[in-house]
Amino acid sequence: MKRILPAALLPLALVLAAGCDGQGGGDASQANAAKGEITIWLSNNPEELAWGKAMVEQWNGAHADQKITAQEIPAGKTSEEVIGAAITAGNAPCLIFNTSPAAVPGFQKQGGLVPLDSFDGAAKYISDRTGTTAEQYKSPDGKFYQLPWKSNPVMIFYNKDLFAKAGLDPEKPALSTYDDFLAAARKIKSSGAAPAAIYPAPSSEFFQPWFDFYPLFAAETGGKQLVDNGKAQFNSPEGQKVAAFWKTLYDEGLAPKEAYNGDSFADQKAAMAIVGPWAISVYGSKVKWGAVPVPTSTAKPAEQIKTFSDAKNVAMYSACKNRATAWEVMKFATSKEQDGELLNKTGQMPLRTDLQAAYPDYFTKNPAYTQFAAQAGRTVEVPNVPNSVAIWQTFRDAYSQSVIFGKQPVNDAFAGAESKVNQLASGS
Repeated sequence: MKRILPAALLPLALVLAAGCDGQGGGDASQANAAKGEITIWLSNNPEELAWGKAMVEQWNGAHADQKITAQEIPAGKTSEEVIGAAITAGNAPCLIFNTSPAAVPGFQKQGGLVPLDSFDGAAKYISDRTGTTAEQYKSPDGKFYQLPWKSNPVMIFYNKDLFAKAGLDPEKPALSTYDDFLAAARKIKSSGAAPAAIYPAPSSEFFQPWFDFYPLFAAETGGKQLVDNGKAQFNSPEGQKVAAFWKTLYDEGLAPKEAYNGDSFADQKAAMAIVGPWAISVYGSKVKWGAVPVPTSTAKPAEQIKTFSDAKNVAMYSACKNRATAWEVMKFATSKEQDGELLNKTGQMPLRTDLQAAYPDYFTKNPAYTQFAAQAGRTVEVPNVPNSVAIWQTFRDAYSQSVIFGKQPVNDAFAGAESKVNQLASGS
């Protein structure tokens, strides 16, 4: 699922090989102390590339002997596959500013990541910057193999014009409970305001639950992850409530079961979408939108609702030779100044505790982002467990079979998935 518009390419080289900057592994302690040139990979969306290019220019202007070469993540089916292949080949860059938390356990198992705790003060730096949320990003061995960087806490976007057309209040819509949400969805459909009330991707990719089931599960449970202490959490009363809510939407045709080739919200095929703050700039001039927290069964107050973080982080890869420089670049790129530049250029929320207080001018000038900044302090990450991607795929397959397509009772599907997930989470 693409949640960012296609990138306008910047003139950054696309090469897999690390080149002549000496990132070929070697003795870890020697590499940890070494300084020199490094290569980094950046996401290919234009706003992040603009931030990355400016950040690199600023660093290089002050560090002639430790220059950064920035590249877009090479094209592939997914960035995770590209990164995994680079780890295997031994030519991953020093840093990747687009590391998915769900992929970290797999990359770690490959031996592809450097524990950031290897550097003096690193764990304290991460905890000071991110606060208690940083705990969600620790690996089972208690170490940080990723630096929490930025989040896109997801909420319900709704089209005010389509809501008005359906006879719903476009300024204060009743969407806080499952019953209210379903009532609004039925009105949207029956009025002909839009073909669909909401249109999450019905496809089978492992990450799709992050934009339908998981945000509502996080909200309903008060912040539980899909797996906790090695045990699946979704086959619970709360998980069953969330599943029943989505199943009703699919059963009644309020959420279509067919894939849509495009952006259903931008194309006004759906009156609602589950998206993060990146969507403000994407939809701002095209759709008259509003945003509310995801619903719960009991209408929890907005300030208590937790949601999926949709975070991307920074990780250091073990092929890196000049790791001392790489760590200094990580700190530089996540400093208060650079986090402010990232916020300004992308509208994505730096994972830091003092977000609104640190950038009061930004939120005064951009009030639409304020509720996302508040929500960013109440996010739930994917669990950092063995076989993470396989766990999500197992859950998605069960969810698709039962909730979306109705080929199996939810109770049976979730019970079967629970058993498989528990086995995968144990590392087997």
